[in-house]
Amino acid sequence: MAASTHWIATATAQSVLERGGNAFDAAVAGAFVLHVVEPHLNGPGGDMTGIFATADDPTPRVLMGQGPAPAGATPEHFRAEGLDLVPGAGALAAAVPGAVDAWLLLLRDHGTWELVDVLAPAVGYARDGHPIAPRVAATIATVQSLFRDHWPSSADRWMPGGSVPVAGDVVRNETWASVLERLVDAGSVHDGAAADGRVARIDAARDAWATGFVAEAIDRFVRTPHRHASGTDHAGVIRAEDLAAFRASYEPATTAEFRGCTIAKTGPWGQGPALLQTLRLLDPLDDALLDPSTVAGAHTIVEAQKLALADREAYYGDGVVPMAELLSDAYSDERRALIGERASHELRPGSVSVAAGALPPLRETYTPRGEPVAGVGEPTVPGARGTAVAAPAEDDALTEDRGEPIVMATGETRGDTVHIDVVDRWGNIVSATPSGGWLQSSPTVPELGFCLGTRLQMVWLEEGTASTLRPGQRPRTTLTPTLVLRDGAPVMALGSPGGDQQDQWQLLFLLRTIVGGYTPQQAIDAPALHTTSFPGSFWPRTWTPGGLVVEDRLGDEVIAGLEALGHVVTRAGDWSLGRLSCVTRDPATGVLGAAANPRGAQGHATGR
Repeated sequence: MAASTHWIATATAQSVLERGGNAFDAAVAGAFVLHVVEPHLNGPGGDMTGIFATADDPTPRVLMGQGPAPAGATPEHFRAEGLDLVPGAGALAAAVPGAVDAWLLLLRDHGTWELVDVLAPAVGYARDGHPIAPRVAATIATVQSLFRDHWPSSADRWMPGGSVPVAGDVVRNETWASVLERLVDAGSVHDGAAADGRVARIDAARDAWATGFVAEAIDRFVRTPHRHASGTDHAGVIRAEDLAAFRASYEPATTAEFRGCTIAKTGPWGQGPALLQTLRLLDPLDDALLDPSTVAGAHTIVEAQKLALADREAYYGDGVVPMAELLSDAYSDERRALIGERASHELRPGSVSVAAGALPPLRETYTPRGEPVAGVGEPTVPGARGTAVAAPAEDDALTEDRGEPIVMATGETRGDTVHIDVVDRWGNIVSATPSGGWLQSSPTVPELGFCLGTRLQMVWLEEGTASTLRPGQRPRTTLTPTLVLRDGAPVMALGSPGGDQQDQWQLLFLLRTIVGGYTPQQAIDAPALHTTSFPGSFWPRTWTPGGLVVEDRLGDEVIAGLEALGHVVTRAGDWSLGRLSCVTRDPATGVLGAAANPRGAQGHATGR
């Protein structure tokens, strides 16, 4: 079974399974296709995190594809450039690209196919073309002036002939196809025994990426100043040496128990453990308080999330994080007592034996040049984080956003990401969330056909926070796939795009399937909601105290009840929040399942 945010990627993954590949071969093939068909949501210059288990070892492991800050990315450098936040668009915000190396690592160690075969679908769709999705065209339309006036290499790449493509147009990226073929060619000198030769060929491609022509092209290109989301021009600081110093890796998963299940997430260099903290707060409560479709349930769930996300701000980052204490019974009991009868409008982190970091600035608006900028994090609906949030060009007051990101004319993106899940007949299972490097994040590197990501916007320049910018350290990513185990065996892999909302929407899914008895598809289809009452991870990093975004399908009565409890509610339309997908496996029978998001009619699940 395979499921993802785009039907072409799902079909690609399933085709690999049909031809004898395993879940890891399929996931890698599908992921490289996602770079091509959803370029406004992820790209080769971005990052990814994955979580997986193999048929031979059910222990969940994390695939770490989050690159660190470059050596030249220091708070002092940003301040010398006149910045007090990392911009939301432009190469100065780039962390070291991690996605490509991570996928190649997974293929090398757990896949079975040759690199040339796994990359063939992506090469085909890049070179021969594919019909451009409506949201991709809308994104290009939104940033067309930026491309024309400031990013000519992006205009050349995404506006051939000077015009914005129309949904359904066949678009190509021959440059990226050639890069993929050069990575394959880098390993062509290796032969020998099949297994040894295959590993050597993949490692040669990884080296060509990190120490060869890709790193060199990036280094040359970013040295020229270009327009950033700040409205000012800056050169990037990432260098070839930064790419050479990074390799993707594996890590143990962080886990917690909930209602007979083990939930596995990344470490606290990502936001994943905040979901675990929320589940620990909710676990002993009555089932009636865990139903997101009721006033009492939605209120309780959101208030628990606020407490966990406050701890995220105070403790999470690429350093020493006291996760054992934050997930302990005693701490969870103490924090649970703070869930009140009315909506909290405060940021309330807890206290453990390790000192919390300084809290970041709490701004409801941001005035970088005397002009207020409203909106926070990466809202998934127009206006969800403030009235000054721009929507893609095709949106208007009567058009639902359907869960896609908000893209500003200056390139910053509040919302991003794609997702893919795969499970095979043998029991291998993987969930992965690639992101960053979307077409509007920074100018296209003309020799490569892709641009860099902007993950550094998730760090703070202020000293002493848990996620203050430090060269060589990972920014605290929002990418957060999930693996669910029962009796030690993996039974479900799931995830969602959505930045700060990823785990909030996954929480609703878990509560509805584990507690409410919903099928996976019913849980994905059910009305969604999320809080905005915390500092967002994306530029301009503001917050809405007491903010709550809901799908209208939650119902007028429930929405009115939440407003009566003090929640500051934004209605998002009927089908607008969440883009989850999942795959499932019953260890007792071997029966597989899958489900995908119907919002936007693009996500797809398939299998047999």
